[in-house]
Amino acid sequence: MLKSTSQRLVLSCLLIVLALLSVSGILDEKGDQYTQQGFKRALITFAVARGLNGVISVAQETEVSLQPAGVGVTILPGQILDPVNDLIERFSWVMLASSTSLGLQKLFSSIVSWPIFSYLLLLWVAIVVALIWWPKYSSAGWKKSFIKLTAVFFIIRFLVPVIAISSETVYSLFLEQRYETSLQALKTAKEEVSETQNVAEDLSALAESSFLDKAKRIYQSAKDGVNVRQRMQALGDIAAKTTEHAIELIVIFIFQTILFPLLFLWLLIRVSKKLLT
Repeated sequence: MLKSTSQRLVLSCLLIVLALLSVSGILDEKGDQYTQQGFKRALITFAVARGLNGVISVAQETEVSLQPAGVGVTILPGQILDPVNDLIERFSWVMLASSTSLGLQKLFSSIVSWPIFSYLLLLWVAIVVALIWWPKYSSAGWKKSFIKLTAVFFIIRFLVPVIAISSETVYSLFLEQRYETSLQALKTAKEEVSETQNVAEDLSALAESSFLDKAKRIYQSAKDGVNVRQRMQALGDIAAKTTEHAIELIVIFIFQTILFPLLFLWLLIRVSKKLLT
């Protein structure tokens, strides 16, 4: 192993560069920046989801009173949003899990980027490089184990920054436009549900005032019935769009904040096992 001078030179330079990179904290700063951006997106999306959940819950409880042919009828048009409300509640849990995942990444990053750890790693690399160039131990079998262990240390050291940078790169290339579109769709859905909620309250008020005149009540009830059907159609459209975009956001955040880190963690375990055997 490392019998030629060029091999020892390349390996020594690589170890020294990685050790200096660890001490400099350049990757840590960039990784923290990207992790913070992802954390902010998760919190914003979580807030939008909870706000939409609240508006839908209110809309589900709103009653509209009609008097077709003088017979009182009370309906709840907002109940058409019940499946969507269940989905949004689960989506909120996904966003909470994503925020927790990003928070754990930030915590782990602060631990491995601890200055004392970096300087200890630098000292370890100096010892390993000295052993690489020490002729007496040029063919020692245990030197190979030292080099492999050093590789594992560097993998652990740079794991979180690499995850953050890779994840943000994938987001910028493939997910950003989809995220912005879906988030805006949820904001629009919240506004539309609020508007239909105001219409429902106006309909109920008109229906109550029509008791004084039977003819006016019949006319108003027919008109209200048309408006209620229109509102239910609008709510159905909102439900369809909201479901589509909520699922889109669920896929984005599960991939970026859960599956992507787990993939890197799996690779870390596989590579570490291969190096240490």
